[in-house]
Amino acid sequence: MSASTALLTDRYELTMIDAALKGGHADRACVFEVFARRLSGGRRYGVVAGTGRLLDAIEDFRFDESTLRWLSAEKVVSPETLDFLADYRFRGSIRGYREGELFFPGSPIVQVEGTFAESVILETLVLSILNYDCAVATAASRMVTAADGHDLIEMGSRRTSEFAAVAAARAAFIAGFGATSNLEAGRQWGIPTRGTAAHSFTLLHDSEEDAFRSQVAALGAGTTLLVDTYDVRSAIETAVRVAGTELGAVRLDSGDLPNLVRDVRAQLDSLGATSTKIVVTNDLNENTIAALRGTPADVFGVGTSVVTGAGYPAAGLVYKLVEHVDAAGNWVSVAKRSPEKSNPAGRKTAFRSATAETVFVGEPKPDSSMRALDVSFIADGVIDTRWRGPRAVADAREYHQTVRAELTEAALRLSPGDPAIPTVIR
Repeated sequence: MSASTALLTDRYELTMIDAALKGGHADRACVFEVFARRLSGGRRYGVVAGTGRLLDAIEDFRFDESTLRWLSAEKVVSPETLDFLADYRFRGSIRGYREGELFFPGSPIVQVEGTFAESVILETLVLSILNYDCAVATAASRMVTAADGHDLIEMGSRRTSEFAAVAAARAAFIAGFGATSNLEAGRQWGIPTRGTAAHSFTLLHDSEEDAFRSQVAALGAGTTLLVDTYDVRSAIETAVRVAGTELGAVRLDSGDLPNLVRDVRAQLDSLGATSTKIVVTNDLNENTIAALRGTPADVFGVGTSVVTGAGYPAAGLVYKLVEHVDAAGNWVSVAKRSPEKSNPAGRKTAFRSATAETVFVGEPKPDSSMRALDVSFIADGVIDTRWRGPRAVADAREYHQTVRAELTEAALRLSPGDPAIPTVIR
């Protein structure tokens, strides 16, 4: 078993259980729902990501002896609740949208069914994983659209925390990025890794030519040489002289990129390096990528923008109780009625057609034009392994390509607008 994830939560999750146990409501069967009331930044669709990571985290959600001792010392909950936590295992069921799927306002992305105590305790864990991963995947998918078939490398590890960096690489890969600079993401999730040298490597040597010769000797002529440490034109000439016309790529990390890329392409071609690719980095986002796709750039490396969700680092997902069994044993639909924070009560089942997402409350009645969106992730406490591990990540990537292709051209625009399709509640 991996390190426990039990304390990756908010205190009030445990104090609610403490009070519910004392009040006799902790064992009431409940349904919780994860959804977004709106899409951040006027985006036209969101992308589901993080479910596989969530399943791993739920498996490791255990209160070991040291964790229980700390909770006791801090007097977070009563001794009776500590006994409950000592035996905690999620024995309920979770279903929802598979990774790579699109979502819209009101989409029931995940539904958790179990007792109140075993389900409410997962709230913070569910939201912390899905809010971040969905935000990154949504931003990354827009960048893939902007790149219009060009390769994309996720390289934002140094712009976020060490663990978020791995999650971001995973989410970006699902959304269509081709590689990551992060080695742990490569090891854990099977994502191709790429990277060669930074400016410090060039500065270390007595000359730029010495640096290039050293790198080519170690990595071969197919390597990527960073050519903007000093003078780009001079560096290109040196790079081709050192590596020959079989030089794999040159990387540009500064300057007036649209004009610079054209100049570099012309220079490479004039030197016979017609197959040498141009990799562009330098604080790119979906808009700068779109501006560069008409240039001879071949590969885009994106850092800060993708790992921060391109300005929206959380997807705005919430976790709400929508149904529970009452004292008489009957299922009761419930919902908040707060202004601007209301949501439809009751358990839901979602379907999608070309023109709308239809969410049925209670018994679903889809027609032949609708495809079901829900899959089962956990049934009676048993995790479905199809949705975990590197194979699941690769499957999610392929699935996202399929569902994104269903969108109209208007839905793929980068400008703010209405959701690509409406969500209809029935």
